[in-house]
Amino acid sequence: MDGFTYHDIFQTKGIEYLIIIAFFMVLIPFWIMINRKTKFVAKIHDSLSRLTTSVLKIPKGVFYSQHHTWAFLEKSGNAQIGIDDWLLHITGASIVKPLISVGETVKKGDVISQLVKDGKSLEVLSPISGTILKVNFKVFEAPEKMLENPFDGGWLFKIEPDHWKAETNQYYLGEDSKAWYESEMSRFKDFVAVSMAESNASLSNIVLQEGGELMDYPLAEMNAEVWNSFQNEFLK
Repeated sequence: MDGFTYHDIFQTKGIEYLIIIAFFMVLIPFWIMINRKTKFVAKIHDSLSRLTTSVLKIPKGVFYSQHHTWAFLEKSGNAQIGIDDWLLHITGASIVKPLISVGETVKKGDVISQLVKDGKSLEVLSPISGTILKVNFKVFEAPEKMLENPFDGGWLFKIEPDHWKAETNQYYLGEDSKAWYESEMSRFKDFVAVSMAESNASLSNIVLQEGGELMDYPLAEMNAEVWNSFQNEFLK
């Protein structure tokens, strides 16, 4: 036919174009799949690092004090006491120091141990009065055990209570404890906002996520002044 010219793509660069097109046809779906997976993993990581009451361990049958310690009455009549999961998620991994020994008597509200991190510390108060029967040295030597589960082998002391009923009747139990932790989380957000305004606005980078959600272990990187304020606001 006049005006028609035939070109063999194998003798021109046409085959190279086809190869490039085929390459992108394979690459683009693969890239989309990888990108979706990366975003999905990021969302999982983001949800795991977000501090909400849904991540807290709040077992039933445990009495939770307003000082963020807990007490559990055993069948023997003795009690285990320890630090609640809320406080552990606020502070993160810390050195735990016992301040009382077996045989000593304590009163409700006495300081029984310290949480120490980078020169900052918080005092832990006893939720009940009584005589110390046992010290859980495994926790004091490896405090990460408390982070794993403060109620399953993560107790601090065993105590023979003096006034169990009278001293625990104002504590939170069951569904009431969940509602209280919700209010404590809200109160802590207000505390963070005030702390950022008074000390350093850049704290928002280490304690808040997008949307104003708290990150896990928000107190860990705050200064000693904030720790002292936290002690007075939440633990006393």
